[in-house]
Amino acid sequence: MILGSALGVAVAGALAHGAFYQNSPLFGRVVSHLRTTEPLLALTFDDGPNPEATPAILDALGARDVKASFFILGKHAERWPALVRRVAEEGHTVCNHGYYHRKLHLKSPAYVRGDLELGTRAIVDACGVQPAFFRAPHGFRSPWVTPIARKLGQRTVGWSQGVWDSSRPGVEAIVERTVRAAWPGAILLLHDGDGYDPLGDRKQTARAVPLIADKIRDAGLGFASLEMAA
Repeated sequence: MILGSALGVAVAGALAHGAFYQNSPLFGRVVSHLRTTEPLLALTFDDGPNPEATPAILDALGARDVKASFFILGKHAERWPALVRRVAEEGHTVCNHGYYHRKLHLKSPAYVRGDLELGTRAIVDACGVQPAFFRAPHGFRSPWVTPIARKLGQRTVGWSQGVWDSSRPGVEAIVERTVRAAWPGAILLLHDGDGYDPLGDRKQTARAVPLIADKIRDAGLGFASLEMAA
């Protein structure tokens, strides 16, 4: 009885780790860092595009010749395809974040496949780029999320550190958290959009990005795209 209870707890713990930890390998291999010996890291942005924040972030990155990776939400791509095209045309990595921004850990294989396919189609329709990377909303996955992404030619990406910029803690806090999490090979998670509100406020993140880029460069680190991912 005790052994059975302990085994049940262990299995439940393992399943929770696979579902909720963004870098867990339990349900399939996840990109969690860059493969590089150089002092480079990746800035990634989820849930966009957003008509206010995304252009400001692109302006800041472009002025500093910084390339980033954008996990585009399909329903927002359909609403603002010109912004998706701009992301691609300015040399950033266009990635898939699904279509609806639903947590996928309790969704059926058919739902997951449909969500990823719709997101992919919206991105391709907007900019002509077939995304090579996918990130699950909130990082939540089930045993079939990563295999479905793989069948679409997309590697599943986690992150080294999220800075909780989506809670709008203030520009200074976003900058401080991001710079503190910066190390060679890191994949840092920020947001240029709101997965639940297409007009959600991400102005704090937009104002933080130029400061983040400058401070990380001052610390002797540079920026790379996810194509260097391990």
